[in-house]
Formats: sequence, structure tokens, C-alpha cells
Amino acid sequence: MSARQTILDFMREKAYKPMSAEELLKVFEIPKKESKAFLKLLKQMEKDGEIVKTRANLYGVPERMNLVVGRLYGHPRGYGFVIPDDPDMEDLFIGPEDLNGAMHNDRVIARINKQTRGKRKEGEIIRILNRANRRIVGNFEKSRHFGFVVPDDKRITNDVFVPKEEFNGAKEGQKVVVEITRWPEKRRNPEGRIVEILGYVGDPGVDIAGIIHQLDLPLDFPKDVLKEANAISEEIPESEIKRRQDLRNLITFTIDGEDAKDFDDAVSIEQLDENTVRLGVHIADVTHYVKEGSALDQEALKRGTSIYLVDRVIPMLPKRLSNGICSLNPYEDRLTMTCMMDIDLRDGRVIKYDIFESVIRSSERLTYNQVNKMLVDNDQELRERYSRLVPYLELMEKLCLVLRKRRMERGSIDFNFPETKVKLDENGKPIDIIKVERDIAEKIIEEFMIKANEVVAEDMYWRQVPFIYRVHEEPDQQKLADFNEFIHNFGYHIKGIQNEVHPRQLQEILKKVEGTVEEHMINTVLLRSMKQAKYTTVPIGHFGLATEYYTHFTSPIRRYPDLQIHRIIKEVLKKGSLTNKRIQELEELLPEVAEHSSLQERKAMDAERDSIDLKKVEYMLDKIGHQFEGIINGVASFGFFVELENSVEGMVRVSRMTDDYYHYHEDQYALIGERTGKVYRLGDRVKVEVYRVNLEEREIDLILV
Repeated sequence: MSARQTILDFMREKAYKPMSAEELLKVFEIPKKESKAFLKLLKQMEKDGEIVKTRANLYGVPERMNLVVGRLYGHPRGYGFVIPDDPDMEDLFIGPEDLNGAMHNDRVIARINKQTRGKRKEGEIIRILNRANRRIVGNFEKSRHFGFVVPDDKRITNDVFVPKEEFNGAKEGQKVVVEITRWPEKRRNPEGRIVEILGYVGDPGVDIAGIIHQLDLPLDFPKDVLKEANAISEEIPESEIKRRQDLRNLITFTIDGEDAKDFDDAVSIEQLDENTVRLGVHIADVTHYVKEGSALDQEALKRGTSIYLVDRVIPMLPKRLSNGICSLNPYEDRLTMTCMMDIDLRDGRVIKYDIFESVIRSSERLTYNQVNKMLVDNDQELRERYSRLVPYLELMEKLCLVLRKRRMERGSIDFNFPETKVKLDENGKPIDIIKVERDIAEKIIEEFMIKANEVVAEDMYWRQVPFIYRVHEEPDQQKLADFNEFIHNFGYHIKGIQNEVHPRQLQEILKKVEGTVEEHMINTVLLRSMKQAKYTTVPIGHFGLATEYYTHFTSPIRRYPDLQIHRIIKEVLKKGSLTNKRIQELEELLPEVAEHSSLQERKAMDAERDSIDLKKVEYMLDKIGHQFEGIINGVASFGFFVELENSVEGMVRVSRMTDDYYHYHEDQYALIGERTGKVYRLGDRVKVEVYRVNLEEREIDLILV
């Protein structure tokens, strides 16, 4: 056990009362020569929010002091929520007057103050542990003696004040990057200086440039990183092949999207007997090339993930690795990590498995589209072209359906939301919005990757080594109670809501509403009731997948946690176990990696969604006056949001509903007319006309037809 964990365990004991540093030195009998290191550790633990130092200079753990440590998520309307590090704690509501200078995504300590009528806990920020927004992207507004930058990210609700001497050439109406020089305080805006001018709002490319800069990541890799990447040999030494399992004669292939260029995973399948198949999931062995602590590794950790924007990819690794040496390109020898599983075709049970280092040669690069055409549409031309692979694909389809059935039976939740893709012309202008169908090919890869992730996570758990897990916490009890109250209006009910709810109960509700008028609405409300999945070193399970052990093993080219756990797996496979020193190193390192990776993932998701939403708004610029049908997917006191058939979202404002006075009924997710009793509720179908499109604010105003 690490020194850090020993201190935490001691402070969590019931009999513990906050102690000074001197008292702790005595309790732990720290020799004089080691006292400096011990005090340094206490300081670091305080900085990380694991322990808190009171005004009387006494140390304790936050949970015993009515405090919550976590990350603040801002809301455009000025308030926020602290998402606690402790998965057993509920989110804490923070009113605008209690933010005390904290901004969206800051890591904070909050004091729990009271509980409101709806049983929701409220608090106030008392300390900011780590600032997340050192640079902010926004639109510059200038007056004679000073200026303001209005942030693009609406969850950052403070405009940044810029003194005249810090304009650095910025002009009114330009999109800029502002560096914070003074953090906000109660009733005082942050101050900053302009460090980069991206161009005038509305100029081609400026919008996406703003999203990229908000990530605070360089588009280009640093020179030392590129130098390391360029020094890597494309040749695989014979000695390396000899020490691995050679699977180059095994039929393996990749199945990905049409425009994918980095191939993390290949699959293989063999029929062992009438009821048993051997499924192979072969993952690019990135750790062979990206050594721990190297410039490549540090840059990959900093980025955390590859980011897939509407018009480009910002990769986690240089292209020479991501699209070349590490990518499982067809007809090329590639180093891989393999999870080989013998599975019973009758019930999807894994009979036995093996995880090992391997070398493969992918037989083919297939696309989802091609596989769907072969298996669903029975496309004879494609089936003839890939005739040697068709029997493998058919067997994979059979196994996929068995695995999926088993997963659904245990209660895995599967939301039914159609995906869309924005098609751009060569100048980056949106010309179409296409629905992306999810068919058997996508499901094959999804099921196989889920199964490999489960097997690896459980294997490492029982080996009792420090590890990074992918977890999804149970929904907040109050949010589930609200959801239950909402679906009661439609004749549905979750039993035993006061006790622990099993995901199967939620899945059953989704099954019942399938094909009904209210399906979209109930799917939407349930999704909003769920927590976000994240990375952590504690395997608390994955609620949405209804599984006890889960990790991310299958995408080390584009996700840092996968790359990190590959290292641990390889060490364990080589040595059988880890040394105490290595365990201690990992116990110190992994929580930080998990926390940073979760943050980077959310940033990437926000950027991806922002880039798509931006192009969707741009697509609607010439649609003013056009009429569309849509579904109400959000209701507030000031109006309701409508998702059009092409997946674009707009808003009908109460101020433009002139036939009556409408009142917001939060419990019914509805606006109800005072005189007419007319109801506009979440999930209702409406016909609307596009009234106004504001690209700068990324808003579409609609009026009812």
C-alpha cells in the first residue's frame, strides 16, 4: 500500500479527529530525515483535494468535514454543479452567488450548505484546486478605453475584461484567444490579454479555428515528438516476431467507417465445433513504439484522445504512427495485443480466454457499408469479390446476435437515437445532413469490442494490479424518481425506485416504449437522468452496460487510457506480477491519468458536438421561411426546443407564441396555455417555420405553423 493510501485510510477511521502536521509526524513515527518528504506529500495531497487543511492548520478528509471535492460543470444560466470525485456522492448544486470565482471545468472544493425541497443538496465553492480555462476563445467587443471577450463556450458565463494596453491589435468583431491574467472574484469579472487573433467572425474557417483553440491543444506536434516518431523503424525485427505468437496465417480483417485512416482493431473467428467459436480481437500494440515517459508518451497523455471534428481529425499520435506504423493496414505485418476467446454459441458464455502479444497480417480492410451490403442486402457482386471472407462474416453475425442477446438479458441499456453526419463541400460549407444507419456490421464490432473490454478488465481485476477502468455510476436517486414521475403520465412505472434500481428495469421501459409516439421523449429524459461514463482506478462497474468489470482496451491509437493499460498488461504477462515499487508508482500515477483522460474526453466530445452544431446552423442559413416537422426535445420557462427531421435543433420562444399566455410546468415537461389549455410537451410532434438564424450565437429561432 502506498504512503498516500495509508494516510487516507488513517484519516477515514471513525475515531480520527483533524490533526496538525506535527501530530501526524508523531503518529506515523516518521524519522527526522524523512519528515521533509512526508510534509511534501501532505502538501501534494492537499493540492490534489484528497485531504483538506483547516484554518487552524489541521488535516482531515473532505467527506468527514461536510465538503465535496470534484469538478465544476457550469450552466449557461449562471449556476453550476460539482461532480464529486467520490462516486457514492450526489452532484452538488451551486447557485450563481456561491461560485466565488470558480469557472466551468475548474477542480474545486465545495461546502454543503443545505438541502432544498426537492432533496437536492446545495453548496458553495470554498477553494479552487486547479483552473481549467487559462485561455478562452470568444468574440471581441471594444470600447474607447477597454474591451471584453464574450466566450464562445456559454458555460463560461463571465465576459473577460481586457484593458486597452492588452488589445494587441484586436479589432471589434474579431474572434480572439484571451489569456487570463486575473481570475474572477465575487462580483468581479476575470481580466486578460489578447494573445491571438483568429480572424473576423463569419470569415471562412474562423469558426472551427475557435473550437480548436478552445481545446488549448496545438494542431501541430512539437519538434521533439516528431523527431521521435520519425526515428521509429517501419521494419519489425525478426527477434520481436519470434517472441510473440505469430498469427499472420490467421484470417483477420478490419471493419471501419468509409473515411477511417487509423485502424486500431482487427477481428478473426474460427469454428471449433458445432457449439463453440474462437473469437480473436487483435489490437494495435502502440506501447511497443511509444515508450513510457518519452516525448511521444507525454504528448499523447497531454492530448488524451484523438478529436474528430466535422472537417478534420486532431490525432493523439503523429500520423506516421496513427495512420502508418501502428495502424492495422491490410497486407502489412503489424504488432498487436490479442484477446482470444472461446465462446459458446448457444448462450454467449466465454468458456476460456487468453491475452497475449502477437503479430498479425490483416487480410482485408472492409467498411461497415460493404459488410452491411453483403450480410443485409445480399449484394452478390461484393459477396463474390470477398468470397473467402463471407463465411467468416456470417459466423460473426451469428455470434454477434448471441452476444447481444446475452447483454440485453442481463439488462444493458441501449438508447435508440439516430446519428447524423454533416457533408461539406471542398470549401468547408455544409451541403447536406445525412442519417447514419447502424446495422449489423456496426453491431458486430460493437459487441466484439465490448466483450474484449470486459474480459481484459475482469482478468486484471482478479490479478489485483493497479489499473484504469471505464465506469458508469448509477443514476442519481432524485433524477430517477423525477423520471419515474414523468413516465407515470404515460402509464409506465419503475417498481422499487426507493431502493437500488437495476439497469434491466430501465431497459424494460425502453422496450415498452419502442415504436410508440412517446419513444423519443422517454429515451431523451432517461438519457438526461444518467451520469457520464468516466475513467477511474476503482472498478465500481458500468451501469449502462450492466457489467461489473469494464475497461477501454481496444483503441490505443486514439485513447490514452487504452495505451496506458496495455503497458500494465504486458508487464503482468511478462513477469507474472508487479514489484511493490512498480505497484506504488502506478498507484501514484493512474488516478491522475484517469482524471485527466476523463477531462480531455469531455473536452473532445464538446468540441466534436460544437463543430457539428456549428455546421448545422450554417446549413440552415438559406432555409429562413422553410417549414419543417420536428419533435419537442426540451422545454423551459422561456420556450421549447425542437429537433427537426434533419436533426437540426431550433427554439420556439414563448414570446412568439401569441395565441395564449403559456406557463411552464416543470413536473410535466410542458408549456400549457392559460386560456386554451393547449399543451406543448416533451416528445410532441410540431410543425414549425425557420424564423431567424444567428450563426454567431449558433441559434435558430422557429415559429409554430
